[in-house]
Amino acid sequence: MNITSSIEVTATATDEHTLIAEIARLMQTAEQGRGRYVRLADRAAQIYAPAVHLLGGVTFIGWMIAGAGWETALTYAIAVLIITCPCALALAVPAVQVAATGRLFAKGVIVKAPDALERLAGTDTVVFDKTGTLTIGEPQLVAPEPICMAALAQAAALAAHSRHPYAKAIVRAADARGLTPRWRGAVREVTGAGLIAETPHGEERLGSAAWVGAEAEGGDQTATLWYRKGAAVPTPFHFEDTLRSDARSVVGKLQKAGYAVELLSGDRPHVVSLAAAAAGIKEWRAGVRPDGKIDRLKELSTSGHKVLMVGDGLNDAPALAAGHASLSPASAIDICQTAADAIFQGERLLPVLETLKVARAAHQMSLQNFAIALGYNALCVPLAMAGFVTPLIAALAMSASSIAVTGNALRLRTKRLALQPIGMKENHA
Repeated sequence: MNITSSIEVTATATDEHTLIAEIARLMQTAEQGRGRYVRLADRAAQIYAPAVHLLGGVTFIGWMIAGAGWETALTYAIAVLIITCPCALALAVPAVQVAATGRLFAKGVIVKAPDALERLAGTDTVVFDKTGTLTIGEPQLVAPEPICMAALAQAAALAAHSRHPYAKAIVRAADARGLTPRWRGAVREVTGAGLIAETPHGEERLGSAAWVGAEAEGGDQTATLWYRKGAAVPTPFHFEDTLRSDARSVVGKLQKAGYAVELLSGDRPHVVSLAAAAAGIKEWRAGVRPDGKIDRLKELSTSGHKVLMVGDGLNDAPALAAGHASLSPASAIDICQTAADAIFQGERLLPVLETLKVARAAHQMSLQNFAIALGYNALCVPLAMAGFVTPLIAALAMSASSIAVTGNALRLRTKRLALQPIGMKENHA
């Protein structure tokens, strides 16, 4: 707190050059590219509305030419307009979307984008982030028993001053061993490096290998954090981030259904390779920056794939916006939840499978509803144009068609679904 003195500040970089600004620019570009997607209902409405008026006009003119009075011609034309009322077509997709989003909400999935289900149904590739998405996002210290009790206690004393996930893991491991030290001196945290403290016994550091000098000594390069006291030999700390309990099962089911599954992470190659192997993912990339993730999604898109991106971190936000469709866990940061098409809750990945199953089933039911609506019009419109349908009968028929598509959509709320291989229709058990 500064009360009496003035402070002179020198800005070394402006806000437009920060990482947050770069991510915002990447997201804006990605969202503009995806905004060109036109929903199925919108495409149908562009054709249907003018066709209805054209048929009504043709009916009126045709009966006038045939010698009927203008009252008769107008009555038949009105019957055509009523019987071709686009209620069934207008309800074809929204009714299915309401049923689908209601089912997903009951399963802990919140669908945000109005066209999300259509885009999710068209995906053929799933790209996962690692930390917090494929994994729980809470690193654990691996085998803390062999670590010297004194080193663990001293490292935990430093780690208690940081909110970094690895630092918190060291504190948890120390607490589990009954060690509850609290550092009394001044501890300074250097971003991207580690923690440092000056003590009567020398300098103490906890952080990366380069930060504590372990790289120069050729230490164990697989260690995630190191602790060093003065000139003593550094102590390595290994961590692992546990996979979500059903990660391997979900990945296997996706692959069995024909989805290509990839892992993109900004973490180190050794850590990413272990996570990929544990989850059964063959295609993985490590050390990927936010723009690198977008580049990979563009590569997949260029080769004809439609990608579902699943991520939760700040670095994933642009990729979520760039993907053909996107999912984010409820534990994700706000910017990711904003960019994602849907958000799933819980500690499992099963909602990813459920979302894809419901999306594909919803797509099939939307097509069924379109078939019902178009089949109804193909049968009834010629009868109305021929003068066999009165306005009252046309109103009843129109209402029946609307009830038919709504009833078909409601089946989605209770049917058991199975994720069939890509290209096959969903199995409605």
